[in-house]
Amino acid sequence: MARVCFYFQVHQPYRLRRYSVFDPSNHYFDDFHNAEVCRKVTGKCYLPMNRLLLDLILRYNGAFRFTFSITGVALEQMEAWSPEAVDSFRALADTGCVEFLTETFYHSLAFLYSREEFRDQVAAQSAKIEGTFGIKPRIFRNTELIYNNDLAKFIEGMGYEGILAEGADHILGYRSPNFHYQPVGTERIRLLLKNYRLSDDIAFRFSNEKWSEFPLTAEKFARWIDQVNGNGFVVNLFVDYETFGEHQWAETGIFDFMYHLPEEVFKHPDNNFTTLSESMAACRPVGELDIPHMISWADTERDLSAWLGNAMQSNALHELYRLEPEIKAAGDPQLLHDWRRLQTSDHFYYMCTKWFADGDVHKYFNPYESPYDSYINFMNALDNLRSRVRD
Repeated sequence: MARVCFYFQVHQPYRLRRYSVFDPSNHYFDDFHNAEVCRKVTGKCYLPMNRLLLDLILRYNGAFRFTFSITGVALEQMEAWSPEAVDSFRALADTGCVEFLTETFYHSLAFLYSREEFRDQVAAQSAKIEGTFGIKPRIFRNTELIYNNDLAKFIEGMGYEGILAEGADHILGYRSPNFHYQPVGTERIRLLLKNYRLSDDIAFRFSNEKWSEFPLTAEKFARWIDQVNGNGFVVNLFVDYETFGEHQWAETGIFDFMYHLPEEVFKHPDNNFTTLSESMAACRPVGELDIPHMISWADTERDLSAWLGNAMQSNALHELYRLEPEIKAAGDPQLLHDWRRLQTSDHFYYMCTKWFADGDVHKYFNPYESPYDSYINFMNALDNLRSRVRD
């Protein structure tokens, strides 16, 4: 049996406004632009895709099931500027066919710099999800699928039952991402791996006319899923939710593809759709997996170089987390919130200088003319924040 586990990542950062070192304002974030992006993505992706998913749940009497992870900063922006989006996610949660994961509230790299801050953000995110959707998360997904053995052990200590990671070739070797594994050094937590080839067929290659498999049809994709039978238990399809309607426009046929996919998958009686927790309950781990070094979903290397690959990124992150003791000692909620919003990993992704095999991806997601502009803008805001806390 091939259990298809769709997991959708929903995230929007608070983008910085163009901030000068001479700017006396303490307001670092571009509310006008952030509201504009939030409403645009709500109209192009969240509302139409949520309607489609709700229709599929009803059409197949709850047999179509899937999982979400929505960052705290994305939920905050939807609550402020697109409350109808929150309502539509809540309607999906009310069906009982949808699971919600937890992660860091601010989509941060905190685990790399401060375990205390990391723990606080995970707890805040879990409380936000439970308070908004009435579902207590049981599985953890770290920012950008950053993972190693230490993270699995730490998260197990926080009471989580599962953790997600990239099914990267260099850590799997001869093994397959279509099984569950036990992280080395843990007792009970389960490691769930992304099938990046099939996931990226939807997220990145779907509208690429130069791709040898173009056009991708629901029938063809269901056939690839069915080929897992006998070679695995699960097909973990982890994709950014904004793939639907935003990265892949409606005109590409992405919504029609998703609407017809369950029908094609269900034509094979051995296949079904499950949430990640249901998948864990049905499948036992086939062995241990040792991942001592940090991996992520990003780029050809699947490492941290998208966020820590140059001196600008390292300096910005180091200076940001150096402020933690002073920020927390100040006891100012707004100061703490601003500091934490500056932790969002997107700010450091914009500073990436990789313009080779992964260049197009970085340029697509970067609102700045250059990574150097991003670094200067970020450090101007951070310098003002430093002055606030010390004054």
